[in-house]
Amino acid sequence: MDSSISPGITYPLGASITPDGVNFSIHSKSCSRMELLLFDDVDDRAPSRIIRLDPVQHRTFHYWHVHVDGLVSGQIYAFRAHGPFDPDHGLRFDGEKVLLDPYGRAIAVPKAFDRKACARPGDSSPYAMKSVVADLSAYDWEGDLPLYHSFNKTSIYEMHVRGFTIDPSSGVEEKKRGTYAGLIEKIPYLKDLGITAVELLPVFQFDPQEAPAGLSNYWGYNPMAFFVPHADYASVDSPLAVLDEFRDMVKAMHRAGIEVILDVVYNHTAEGNEAGPTYSFKGLENQAYYILDGYQDSTGVKRSQYANYSGCGNTLNGNHSVVRRLILSSLRYWVEEMHVDGFRFDLASVLSRDINGHPQANPPILWDIETDPVLSGTKLIAEAWDAVGLYQVGNFFGDHWKEWNGQFRDDVRSFVKGDAGTVGTFAKRFLGSPDIYEHRNREPEQSINFVTSHDGYTMNDLVTYEAKYNEANKEGNRDGHNENVSWNCGVEGPTDDPEIERLRIKQIKNLFTINVLAFGVPMLVMGDEMRRTQLGNNNAYCQDNEISWLDWSFLEKHAGIHRFVKYLLEYRSRLPERSDPNLTLTNVISRSQVQWHGRELHCPDWSDQSHSISFTIPTADSWYHLIFNTYWKPIEFELPQVPAKFNPWMRMIDTDLPSPDDIGDGVEIGDKLSYLTQARSSVILLARRKQRG
Repeated sequence: MDSSISPGITYPLGASITPDGVNFSIHSKSCSRMELLLFDDVDDRAPSRIIRLDPVQHRTFHYWHVHVDGLVSGQIYAFRAHGPFDPDHGLRFDGEKVLLDPYGRAIAVPKAFDRKACARPGDSSPYAMKSVVADLSAYDWEGDLPLYHSFNKTSIYEMHVRGFTIDPSSGVEEKKRGTYAGLIEKIPYLKDLGITAVELLPVFQFDPQEAPAGLSNYWGYNPMAFFVPHADYASVDSPLAVLDEFRDMVKAMHRAGIEVILDVVYNHTAEGNEAGPTYSFKGLENQAYYILDGYQDSTGVKRSQYANYSGCGNTLNGNHSVVRRLILSSLRYWVEEMHVDGFRFDLASVLSRDINGHPQANPPILWDIETDPVLSGTKLIAEAWDAVGLYQVGNFFGDHWKEWNGQFRDDVRSFVKGDAGTVGTFAKRFLGSPDIYEHRNREPEQSINFVTSHDGYTMNDLVTYEAKYNEANKEGNRDGHNENVSWNCGVEGPTDDPEIERLRIKQIKNLFTINVLAFGVPMLVMGDEMRRTQLGNNNAYCQDNEISWLDWSFLEKHAGIHRFVKYLLEYRSRLPERSDPNLTLTNVISRSQVQWHGRELHCPDWSDQSHSISFTIPTADSWYHLIFNTYWKPIEFELPQVPAKFNPWMRMIDTDLPSPDDIGDGVEIGDKLSYLTQARSSVILLARRKQRG
């Protein structure tokens, strides 16, 4: 008997370093025999050592465990689980498949990694990713602590780690382009822009091969491991160095006052449907990790197929006790060990479904997250819908959660585009969507306001294309949304027509003005501030190329837009509800008594034919007057008279004017009784209280 092997213990799950070696623990209820595989090198075609776990000594209840003396951080390992292959009863054991540890902290990717090979019959050892033992205790955080920015001071910048710096125009040295280290070099740009949080598209280790032939999965919404930073986003080859580089990035962001929010995918995995590969969960306990579809045939109920509420082939069984523990442990890990500040949950409504796929009134996993003390100071943001129509915006669970407000996106696009019947809904969206949130006594900060996101057009393309152009995705242009509420301003695609270009610039500024200044939490998208284009592709999930990458030459080409956005974010940071941490947006709205106007004071036009609205927000120290004219002709708007203790109106923003006159520190307009607002323009006026003495 090998004296280096002892029974080990069930907890903690995963690979845990001890004074003498490493303890391994993994869950599998239906497995009849478990093997621990040790590899000397990630590219080895077979393990150097196979440790067969004795069901008597190495199994406690549904947990298989073993301690191996002499192992250290950096050891490459995996598992094989033997048991019945009986898909009709939800079991898919395959003793030839090499399996990742669901609780593994690092991953080694072989040069021969092959998704298709991991789906075919046969030994997957040469082709499968493997887990790596990791010692997390040695990293020096240098006193780093969470920032805990309040939501009323938060401006979010959604971005892709690779796409942000991979283009040579980024100026980042070649080795660091497209990496966590490359992102560190661009922190001064982010800080100067004025955002307070980055929301990183998925950084959990994912399968880049889950894409049409010849393409790669760029967005990363296909996770393989819920504790591991994606290896290809590191400038180093060592799996352990990846952990350090990610933590270096978080620490550097915090030093700049920028929070790090992760876009997390707990609704499905990269293993796909019944024809997909076996990487981990399928081969360990398929019927626990996934929601399975039951269907009846002449021989009885079969559970060989996967429920697909995610639209990605499978659905993680989030309210199964084993999966609940996995999700909660993963979230705690990223907060405690990696110091991230929050999470945006992709298709979060999936997590409200029970183990049979039915929506629940009180889903356990969402309440686990809501009430967990480790997560109490983090930002929790829900994409409160799923792929089959479970829409929960305004009705998501608990008090902690905020929500992507998809209604804000659609209604603001419609209003700025000039659609009929949109003035009333626009007014609600600008003031924090009370029709969506007030019925549950929610604050306007509940709403994460966005006009664009990674999923859809860029801001530039929103005013440049009316049709989608996704042919490069090799899906016959059938993918992506067909209804984009976009307008090309008169010409489809790029143009040299100066009038069309001027209108597009103005529309972009209108959209930014509303998005940043509306009540709620604004989210901007990487490169929109310099008119990044995807050439009309509104579903660039598989475009790891110039279609998706940020071309930094646009920063000089569209310097006026960049300047405009930077000023907007600075304005927002100075608004009363941003400077007083105890003052909520609801307080501001209730105290301010918003006054609605049309072209005449106190005569707002809420009719379907109306395309303009103005309103005054008086506060103790400042009066704000906002005019939005989406009509195709100029309109003269009456202005309210400010009290004698206030200075005259200052024009802060007029999107019709060219840069730099469109936005600035303020231009006094005197005692005018009206303001001529040009067609399709936004105007913001400010009157400040006179200083005493």
